[in-house]
Amino acid sequence: MTNHWADMQNARTFLVEGSNVAENHPMAFKWIRKAQQENGAKIIHVDPRFTRTSATADMYARIRPGTDAAFLNTMIHHILVHKLYDEDFVTTHTNALFLIQPDFAFHDGLFSGYDEEKHAYDTKSWGYQLDGKGKPRVATSLDDPHCVFAQLKSFVSRYDLATGERITGIPASQIQEIAETFARNRPGTILYALGMTQHTTGVQGIRGFTILQLLLGNLGKPGSGVNALRGEPNVQGACDMGVLNNYLPGYMDYPSHTEPTLEAYTMKNGTGDRRFLVNMLKAFYGDYATPANDFCYAWLPKKDAAKNYGTLSIFEDALTDKLKLLWIVGQNPAVTTPNLNMTFAGLDKLDTLVIQEIWETETATFWKRPGADPKSIQTEVFLLPAAFFMEKNGTITNSGGLIQWRNKAVNPPGKALPDGEVVDYVFRRIRDLSHESRDPRDEPIQKARWTYLSAEDVLKEMNGYALKDQPDANLKAGDLITKVADLKPDGSTSSGAWLYAGIFAGGNNLSKRRDSRTDPGNLGIYPGFAWTWPNNMRVLYNRASCDRHGKPYPGSKPIVWWDEKAGKWTGYDLPDVPKITDGPDTPNGVRAFHMNAEGVGRLFAAVYKDPDDKADNARRDSPIPRDVGYVPKDGPLPEMYEPVESPVENVLHPKVRTNPTLKYPRVPSHQPIGTADKFPYVLMTSTVAEHWCGGSSTRNIPWLNELIPEPVVEIPPSLGAKIGVKSGDFVTISSARGALTVKALVTPRMRPVKADGKEVTIVWMPYNWGFAGLSPGASVNHLTIDATDPGAGTQETKACLVNVVKADRPPPKAPEAGRRA
Repeated sequence: MTNHWADMQNARTFLVEGSNVAENHPMAFKWIRKAQQENGAKIIHVDPRFTRTSATADMYARIRPGTDAAFLNTMIHHILVHKLYDEDFVTTHTNALFLIQPDFAFHDGLFSGYDEEKHAYDTKSWGYQLDGKGKPRVATSLDDPHCVFAQLKSFVSRYDLATGERITGIPASQIQEIAETFARNRPGTILYALGMTQHTTGVQGIRGFTILQLLLGNLGKPGSGVNALRGEPNVQGACDMGVLNNYLPGYMDYPSHTEPTLEAYTMKNGTGDRRFLVNMLKAFYGDYATPANDFCYAWLPKKDAAKNYGTLSIFEDALTDKLKLLWIVGQNPAVTTPNLNMTFAGLDKLDTLVIQEIWETETATFWKRPGADPKSIQTEVFLLPAAFFMEKNGTITNSGGLIQWRNKAVNPPGKALPDGEVVDYVFRRIRDLSHESRDPRDEPIQKARWTYLSAEDVLKEMNGYALKDQPDANLKAGDLITKVADLKPDGSTSSGAWLYAGIFAGGNNLSKRRDSRTDPGNLGIYPGFAWTWPNNMRVLYNRASCDRHGKPYPGSKPIVWWDEKAGKWTGYDLPDVPKITDGPDTPNGVRAFHMNAEGVGRLFAAVYKDPDDKADNARRDSPIPRDVGYVPKDGPLPEMYEPVESPVENVLHPKVRTNPTLKYPRVPSHQPIGTADKFPYVLMTSTVAEHWCGGSSTRNIPWLNELIPEPVVEIPPSLGAKIGVKSGDFVTISSARGALTVKALVTPRMRPVKADGKEVTIVWMPYNWGFAGLSPGASVNHLTIDATDPGAGTQETKACLVNVVKADRPPPKAPEAGRRA
């Protein structure tokens, strides 16, 4: 999230797309309702299914699954044509005036540089025109045909209102009303969740949000932003710590074999990331990490740059005997992974499976699944009993980056241990076993700085230390770091996760603070309540709330500003600027998006390396970059591509129907693709309020099982009439990957949409069930497709093709199971 939960009370409009926030984030939803009920804010909900969020919305639009990019591009086109954008914000805080390479092109669904054989782009033509210093050349007018703004305007010109309706199924008049309501009632905020990301165009959908908000000046201000609603309390914290395979802690790129040295890593990622990486390596290896040995950079395992390390590839590797041992902590892929046939086939081939869990889940007992022959499965399974969140001390990080300490309420039962203690025990045993080894591969284990005695010790390491006296920061050797700016690039400081630098400032665990009364500016900031990364800043990019002179934009609530008399940035929040004393008349003082290579928001995701003016570039062919811009694999602008399984053609470019950078099927023998002639309906999946994710915990709680005892498939009344089914009847729902039988719920919450003149029927199922627990039930992921977004690796579980027919008989009753590990 760019903003935070309590800030939502400051919004005048909410665009909720791909989220059922009322059910899945009910405590957060109170801030949205407060803005609506007390301040007259408008809620716009865009979703294929009418939910509790839809019921509270001022405007509801039913969209065809997988067409979000088309909907957003249609909004953007309407806003550009009718000049509803904020021109001052666009020219001051975005790359709108930057000139793009003249050979950049887009034609028939493909950007310039496409290699059909590799399913990949050569992105050279996606860059800026540069001046002699390596900086982007800037146009004098938004009308310059080579500037970003003109390129964007031309790109979305295909998305008029009629075309938007033809693709999405949302009436043109309603798209117009949504666009004008959102544009004319600022500040507006966007809320999204897995309904946006679980597509093969997930990244491009979020890019559409970014472009929309930059055009409207809806970033950096109270009540604005692009806000991801994380589906579980510590998803954000886990991502911060590098649980994603392509990131190190703090969202630094994970090194690959193409960056064998620290210098190579720096050339790819910039000196900014190098500084944070050096601090992380000092935290990992202490005195062993020195400038002479690249701070032990060689000890970081390098991934193969050409390999996919996503979750789904784990099971594909197991299937082909490339993976022998798998250790799963706090996940239940035997329920939550799409195309479960592939998942189970991979689990069956493992030598060893280690499950660290609270419950005896479907994954822990995969060999007991219905239809499996346990005698044919040779996988040895170890179940390590883990502590529940109420049974351990530690931090929890919410969607807004707010880090709160939680104290243990009760002791875990039996031999169950907190996850951190399990990992600590295994590490120490491995180090003991390799103590006398002379094998170089054991050095990273032998020489790791691993001295944790408590959860707070881990948090202190993440915060970081001054390893030498730091007079400029008023720190002595051994002191805890107080802010991100204290971190040095020379190895004289350490931080295990740079984002968390300052959380233990002065030796105080600031995540324990609970001042819920002090709120300067009455903006919902509460700076004394817990701690937010980075540096306890509550609204990211808040410099963008001010114009080029450092004055808050008219009509928005002031949050930070330039104090001419004091000669520094100040405000109710910590100003998001590179240096607090660099005013708006300096290069640093206008970099509202200073973590971007360009220093501005990116309407066009261009290829760009910002030269580091402080680096020694005199004898280099290529200057050392300060920062490097991220470029999506599938294009610098968001384009509409159909889901892999779709009942209609791509009306914009029929020859390029799906995402051209998508590689699917990856394992043809286990990844069939369905067609509309056999599977005429679209299936979307999500969760229910009464059960949590894969249901491991909630389906072992009897009173929650009483509320929602079993999975159902929601179908529209028109489909119920067509197949002769009423609510409570059993139906068989099938895809190219499998079939299952559940009860039908015939409900007007589901209705067909018209796409390109064709009626598209949409059905819905929850994904919270599996064969174990006190409430076993059919898992919808036997049906879903495991095609993924080429950039993020997120599966397309929001759109696949199925058939639904009336069942002859109910499914066999599964044996009751479920017990605490």
